[in-house]
Amino acid sequence: MAEERFQIFRTGIDGIEAVIADSRLSFARHTHETYGIGVVERGAQKSASGRGMVEAEAGNTITVNPGEVHDGAPLGDAPRAWRMLYMQPAIVAAAAEHIFEGRPREEFYAPVLEDGRIAGLVSALLASLLDKRAAALARDERLLLLLAAALQERVPRREPIASAAIAQARNRLDEDPAASVTLDDLAADCGLGRFRLVRDFARSTGLTPHAYLLQRRTERARRLIATGTSLAEAAIDAGFADQSHMTRNFTRRYGYTPGAYLTARG
Repeated sequence: MAEERFQIFRTGIDGIEAVIADSRLSFARHTHETYGIGVVERGAQKSASGRGMVEAEAGNTITVNPGEVHDGAPLGDAPRAWRMLYMQPAIVAAAAEHIFEGRPREEFYAPVLEDGRIAGLVSALLASLLDKRAAALARDERLLLLLAAALQERVPRREPIASAAIAQARNRLDEDPAASVTLDDLAADCGLGRFRLVRDFARSTGLTPHAYLLQRRTERARRLIATGTSLAEAAIDAGFADQSHMTRNFTRRYGYTPGAYLTARG
């Protein structure tokens, strides 16, 4: 079996990270705080996205919006290889302000794009971001060209199923993800029965309350590690039982360990 490979890179623009991967790994359902856009280089994968089940093959561009619940698994027995750029929302918002002259276009419009031009723009931007000698002008131009091609005005969606009670439960998990909380606590807090809470929460967010809490804890640990906190301290501060618990959740969601992320940030 081929060795799993995940490489994480800081880039020439603060707020953008690159990941180069070659893996058979099947990812658990998760979200990112960032936008993600990349290219499948070899093999193929299937994934549940915010817009249904999709498949992507070599040459396709894949995207994910912040907060969009998704997973990913290889199609067939062979691994797939891909390159991704993860962009902080502020980067995309600032670029969209210029591209669309103030009109709100801040959502990648499809999880899989078969447009070779967009794939070329992703590759060109990635190359310039990883080249320390690349001119800032080239990086900025490529970023704007890519986002202009991949963003589309938001399509109206159905009203979310979430009620005020679900919003209250979600806010409690958002405000202090490290705090210990039970299903009974959440149900009592928002005035719902436990089953209805789990059902409606999952319909609203794509994740059960527990999976949502683990996602928030993983995001918190990632931010702590990025600021220099030790792995053991990040695990406890984020609400995990111990470092190994954090590592399991972190790796299931991102494909690489907290230690690899720490090394890449150094």
